[in-house]
Amino acid sequence: MNKTLATTAALLAMLGSAYAATVQGTIQAVDPATKSITLDDGKIYQLPPKAAINQLKIGAKVAVTVDEKTGLVTSIKKSS
Repeated sequence: MNKTLATTAALLAMLGSAYAATVQGTIQAVDPATKSITLDDGKIYQLPPKAAINQLKIGAKVAVTVDEKTGLVTSIKKSS
């Protein structure tokens, strides 16, 4: 796993979630101003304020877990 992606995944995994949904896709856009990413499904996923968004790269294939209650991403892992 990419070291920077692993660091971000570890940070987000610590947040945990009781109600979560996981989607897979390729990062199409990263917006540091809004702390969000857009996947190839066209959906925008909001990251928590402390997420290291600068470590996420366009073109990375990821599995994103989202807390269904808050709508925030709780985990990002490299996928194949």
